[in-house]
Parts: sequence; C-alpha cells; structure tokens
Amino acid sequence: MFENHRIFKYEYAGRPLIIETGKISQLSNGSCLVRYGDTTILANATASAAPRDGIDFLPLSVDYEERLYAVGRIPGSFNRREGRPTTKAILTSRVIDRPIRPLFPKDLRNDVCISLLTLSVDQDCSPEIAAMIGASIALSISDIPWNGPIGGAFVGLVDGKVVINPTLAEREKSTLELTVAASEKKVVMIEAGAKEVSNDDMFRAIMTAFDEIQGLVRFINDITAEVGKPKFSYPSCEVDHDMFEAIKEFAIEDIQAALDTDDKNVRDERMQVVYDKIYTEFDEKYPDQRLQINECVYKLQKFVVRRWLLDEQKRVDGRKMDQIRPLAAEVGLIPRVHGSGLFTRGQTQVLTIATLGAVGDQQLLDGIDPEETKRYMHHYNMPGYSVGEAKASRSPGRREIGHGALAERALEPVLPSMEEFPYTIRLVSEIVSSNGSTSQGSICGSTLALMDAGVPIKAPVAGISCGLITEGDRWMTMIDIQGLEDFFGDMDFKVAGTKKGITAIQMDLKIDGLTPEIIKNALETTYTARVYILDEVMLKVIPAPREDVSEFAPKMISMKIKPDKIREVIGTGGKVIQKICADTGAKIDIEDDGSVFISAVNRDAAYAAQKIVESIVFEPEVGMIFDDCPVTRIIPIGAFVEFAPGKEGLVHISKLDHKRVEKVEDVVNVGDKIRVKLIKIDEKGRIDLSRKDAM
Repeated sequence: MFENHRIFKYEYAGRPLIIETGKISQLSNGSCLVRYGDTTILANATASAAPRDGIDFLPLSVDYEERLYAVGRIPGSFNRREGRPTTKAILTSRVIDRPIRPLFPKDLRNDVCISLLTLSVDQDCSPEIAAMIGASIALSISDIPWNGPIGGAFVGLVDGKVVINPTLAEREKSTLELTVAASEKKVVMIEAGAKEVSNDDMFRAIMTAFDEIQGLVRFINDITAEVGKPKFSYPSCEVDHDMFEAIKEFAIEDIQAALDTDDKNVRDERMQVVYDKIYTEFDEKYPDQRLQINECVYKLQKFVVRRWLLDEQKRVDGRKMDQIRPLAAEVGLIPRVHGSGLFTRGQTQVLTIATLGAVGDQQLLDGIDPEETKRYMHHYNMPGYSVGEAKASRSPGRREIGHGALAERALEPVLPSMEEFPYTIRLVSEIVSSNGSTSQGSICGSTLALMDAGVPIKAPVAGISCGLITEGDRWMTMIDIQGLEDFFGDMDFKVAGTKKGITAIQMDLKIDGLTPEIIKNALETTYTARVYILDEVMLKVIPAPREDVSEFAPKMISMKIKPDKIREVIGTGGKVIQKICADTGAKIDIEDDGSVFISAVNRDAAYAAQKIVESIVFEPEVGMIFDDCPVTRIIPIGAFVEFAPGKEGLVHISKLDHKRVEKVEDVVNVGDKIRVKLIKIDEKGRIDLSRKDAM
C-alpha cells in the first residue's frame, strides 16, 4: 500500500534518530515522521501554488503544536482540548523559524507553512530539536525552493563539560541551555540561557554543537538524494531592474540627505517628502505599481546604509562602529508600585514595573514540559505610539511574547531562590519609545526595577545588541544597532549578562550563516558594551538592591514544618487555616514538602500568623509553661484548657490550686485565661496540665 515508504536511521548524540517518509501525510509538499528516542514529531511543509498578491515579503509561518496526549495528560481547560499555543510552543516556533527563513529565495512570495505536531514526548530527547530536524527534512525533500538543509542541537554545560542533547537529569544540573542551528558551512541560529557562562565556554559550546550538526546535515542530504523532489519554478517577485535604476538616479542624493540624522522623527519626515517626490515623478510612468515603487525605495535606502557602513564606516547617526548611543537611567519614578526603572538608549526607552506577590500567585502551566508552575513572569508590551504609529492595542503577538521570554531568561539566573526571597515576581516592560533593540533595553530597565523593588539579585544584568554588515568575504560588526541598521543589516546578535558572564543570547540572521570569527567578535564586543552600561549608567543610579521591599508590597515570611503536621495547620475542611487568615489578615500557602509561606500587608500581621502556625505544629514537652490559655469547657473532675491553637489538655481539679478545691467553678470558668504547666503526656498522647505548678 505504501510503495514509497522509506525508513532512515542515524545515531545522534548517542540516541537513535529514525526518519520515516512516504507513509503519512502524502498530500503535503514534504512530510516526515521524526522519532528521536520515544519523542515523535510529524513534520509537514506545504506551499501555495501561486504567489500572494500585494506583498513584498515571504509569507512563511511555522507552527509547533503541542498535544497533551503526547505526555499522557488531558487538558485542564473547560473544554478539555488544547486552546491557544502555550508560550513555550510559540517560542519553539520562533526558534525554528529563524534559521530556516534566511535560506528561502529572496524573491519567493508563495505562502509556505511548516506544521510540526508533537505526537509523543520523551523528556530525555528534546521535542524542539526533533521538530527543527523535521522541518529541515520536510523542506529538503519537498518541491519547495529552499537552500537548506540545517540541523539543530541542544547543548548543556555539566560540570564544565559540553553535553550535546543532554537528558532531563543532565539539564537539571547544567549551567547552560543553548540551542544551535547550523548548515553545512555556517552557524545560522543561536539561542541561549545561561548561569553567567564565560565567552570562552559559550564559544566552545557553540562550536561543539556546530561540529556535531555536520554529521546530521550529511544524513539529511542522503535522505534528500533518495526521496527528494525537484524544486518547483515560480514567478520571481524581484523588483524591476530598470525601475530601480531610474529611481536610484532620480532620488539617491535626496535619500542620502534624508537618512543622515540621529533623530528617527526627522528621518521619517524627510523620507515622506522623498516618497512624495518619487510618486510625482514615477506614478505616470509606472501606473498601478506603487508597491513595486515602494520596494525600490526600500532597497535604495538599504543600498545607501550598507554602502556607508562598508565603504566609509559611517553610521546614519554619526556614531563610530563601537560607540553606544547616549544612555540614561532612573528608578523609583512611579508611586505606589513595588519597583520601577526607566532605561533610555538613544530613542529607545523602556519603563519596567516590578510587582511582588505571594507564593500562591505563581502561574500554573498546562503544557508538555515537566514544569507545572512559574514563579517569575516577564511581560513585554510594544504599543503603536512607541514607533509613532496610530494603531489600536491588541493582545501580545509572537514577537512580544518572544522578547518577554528573552528578558525573562536573561534575568532568571540572578534571581534569589524561593527560600531566600519568598515572593512571586512579575515584571512588565512597557516600550514607550522604540528605535532599535528594545528587548535588550527591557533587560536593563528590568534590572533597575528589581533593585528598586528590593529583590536581592545576585548581580545586575545588562543587554546590548551587535549588528553585522557583510559583502563577500568582507564583514564588520557594530554595537548598539538602531532600527535602520537592524532593517538593512545582516544580523541582530543580542547578548545579556553580568560582568561575570552571559545569561542569555538570541541571534537573528538575514544571511546564510556566521563564521566562527564573527561569533567570537560579537561575543567580545557585546561583553565590553554591557560592562560599560552597568558601570557608567545603571550602577551609578542604584548601586545595590534596596535593603527592604516597598511599603506597598506584601510582607513575606517563610518557614518549614513537618509534612505530617500540614493537616493540623489546615484543619478539617480548612477550618484552622481559614481562622488564622481571618484573625490576622494574612495569606498562607503550604506546599507538600512542608514549606509554609505567609504574606500580609504589614509585618505584624505576618508575624502574628507565623506565631499561630508555630504554636500549632510545635511538639509539647513535659515542663513547658503556657500563658493566657483559655478555659474551653468544664467537667466535674477538672477544666479543659487550650494551651495552643487546636491543642487542649486537662487540668485536674486537684491541680487547680494549692488549696483543696470542692468545685471547679470556684476557681475557673469557661473563657477565663490561665497560666498552666504541662506535667504529663500519656501513651495515647493525652496531655495533663497543672495550674497549681505554674503559679
């Protein structure tokens, strides 16, 4: 039935990688089933038969789709089915998109969709890497024009040793979470989170991954040679050469004059005049071709910027290649919030707000990863006004989610543990002005906000972006790229870290890859820049975290109790813990291991709740004395006294006073508070108290 069914096998990082083609999804342009260990991914690549009209870009979409059946779970939503993609799924889609996008022909305008479906997940075999491999194979064997293949690897650093595709146990010990994609000759994508890893160790890990990927790329080439289809032809959407040359001759000097400023608003105003002038000159000559005219003007701006950089080492705002734009920082500028920081770099400006919450405010996760909760959340918002556009606010898109996750990854390694700082932390970066590298500005602003909020971070983190311009074998990097240099350049290499080492990397490319020399240069350039930002700006504004949290932040206390005491603190139906919260105004969260987190608007309330919990869980010993213990009930032979919340003992009538007592009520009544001493605990745990011995 399946005449074209083929199975290909390869050992990748010590585990079997099995590729099946020709059996499933035979109607897509290219399809394969990827098995890496027990992780299984179905990859499909499809393309439209004709280009999409009226666009000047490649309409590529990459969708990594998680299914909870892959880990044997039913979704927790009301409808019990998967809804919007999880943050992790969106980030994985972006990680796969970035290395494959630059390898499509620049003039292709057909819709291309890459669908990656998780069918089963073995946590020791990364489904993200399996999906990247699947996307590469599906495209390679399809008839869709593409200049691949690529391969991908996940890299850990365990006890100083580079580990390719580490297992779950190894990832838990690793100080590095690095994803590398590479072609046969170059590195095409880098994304990393790290615990202050040095430049040398990061470079070593990247190149180790590159070497490992070469065998994988050869394996994919062998598959393509056996089952690959001829690539289809398509109508080129390259701009008309004669039109471009005519517009260039007419407007290049005007465009050079318009671009030559450090103010984005001035540049936009000047360019609008140039556009109007070009339309007046060419609309009649090229009727109904505004889109092509606009693309010519875009390419002409790109030509001007790149020639300036390559031939004159001239940047549009007049800076040197290693010069950072003017910097400014401020903290504590928003009243009543728990912490705030404003970071400005040129015309890029980010305001980050820090909010501290109780442990119970953690985000619940419903995905295919082992993590079930998230204590630290970073959200990034980029409204239209930040770039001078009049557009309504919408829910966050993939770019905003990706930038928030990058900042989150950069800062997480320096956050104190839950035991050290028992708070849930949320940061929100509001991009109030954007002209290049807002994601790295949000990292700087977030460090300021954390320190202003009194979060005892281990070290301050700064982020900066490095650009690249290439022509043949010539290349040069530039630090702190602004919008035009990002649009018209070849790379956006974002690196965040402390003075000690790197905490996050994200690399976007528009070319076919980077050489080792370019990678090493980018790492060194960004290190020098981020140390400058820390020393010259951020640490001069706030040299260390504030000694205490804001008066408006909840006050937190953490303590540990024996797990078998949890039931006593909670009480039947939650009666005990609810009473504690009602009496003190505090909020109490208890975890299965006996960790107790108490939050309240003021410390006195938190301490009061802590005292009650301590009294409930403490184990009484003979000889202890207790004050102000209420009499709860009276029987003929004595009085029951609550000597600790939920704990009672009997004061026998003979132990009520030094003199003989005929009737209990002659000495105490219900509601009276007395001082007692614990004199006996019998084999059943019953407690005898004495008022007489405590007098």
